[in-house]
Amino acid sequence: MEPNELTLNQMQKSVDEWINSIGVRYFSEMTNLAILVEEVGELSRLMARTYGDQSFKKGESKDNIPLEIGDILFVLTCLANQMGLSLEDCIRQTLNKNTKRDSERHKSNPKLS
Repeated sequence: MEPNELTLNQMQKSVDEWINSIGVRYFSEMTNLAILVEEVGELSRLMARTYGDQSFKKGESKDNIPLEIGDILFVLTCLANQMGLSLEDCIRQTLNKNTKRDSERHKSNPKLS
């Protein structure tokens, strides 16, 4: 692993340390859910302007997309930490579910050929 790389478990630990030292405490799960939706909306706005038909407003830039993705990961990590979930376990479960469900589905989709 490169020196600057983070595993999902390390990310969860880093976010928890930040929350407890700088953020004081976690917001409630419902507040974090609302913040997550807000952050996804901010990413959506930039995506619509970068890859869609809308034009940028003054001060907006596609250069902010990585920051918005980071915000989403941060809040999602907060939620996982609050619920005692391992993000590594969550993604493993999703990959297993998608593999079982979609092992042939996408290969036989003419839209993807």
